[in-house]
Amino acid sequence: MRNQTRDLAFADDFIIAKLVENVSDYEIEDAVVVNVSPSPMITGSEHPAIVPAWKSTWLRGGCIKSAERAALVKVVRPTNLGGCMFRGWDWLGNRIKSFPRDTPLFISAQDTIGRVRTDPQVFTNERRSDEAPQDFTLKLNLWWAPGDTDCFIHHIHPFLETHTQIHGYGRMQKFRENDAASIYEDVVMPIGYSHDPFCRVTGPNQWTYPWHRYYADSESVWLAIELHP
Repeated sequence: MRNQTRDLAFADDFIIAKLVENVSDYEIEDAVVVNVSPSPMITGSEHPAIVPAWKSTWLRGGCIKSAERAALVKVVRPTNLGGCMFRGWDWLGNRIKSFPRDTPLFISAQDTIGRVRTDPQVFTNERRSDEAPQDFTLKLNLWWAPGDTDCFIHHIHPFLETHTQIHGYGRMQKFRENDAASIYEDVVMPIGYSHDPFCRVTGPNQWTYPWHRYYADSESVWLAIELHP
């Protein structure tokens, strides 16, 4: 069945968030559209365009011509959006004891949207063709932070990840060590942008991340895409 649609776990009165599978000729009024699959997504009709695997675009009155699986996310009520902590979002310090107590970083409910088969080195752009595909569980969640928030330098994840900017603007940054002064790459994140994965595959179900963080320049909402082995 085409265009199977459901709300994602973090949809509420402030944020529209939907998952669409087996997508065909699906009209989009206004939303960031994320290709959450290893296959290309085709948008448009008169002038078709390709959105590569794990990338995104901002469609306004547009159309997804075809896709395996897409997430549609849009902040529709920005006023008092930061009240997400009263709508079930969790402060990250409740999960990580070492997290700075003065950092206002909140995470939504996480939605497990299914299984996906891909080569981790294709995901990380270390090679082009699937030579060693494996199955992953695909999970999505949102993050929120106010402007000028340092969202914590870290370098360990037990999964593959990338992010998409949904609201506001920020930066994904890389560091030589756990020190903001050691920054060596600054990836600007405007609405609708998904950055390339930061990790590198170092063995079976092993990946190495540089020291990195998200920095919110303005009030920001961004989507985390996680592939769990």
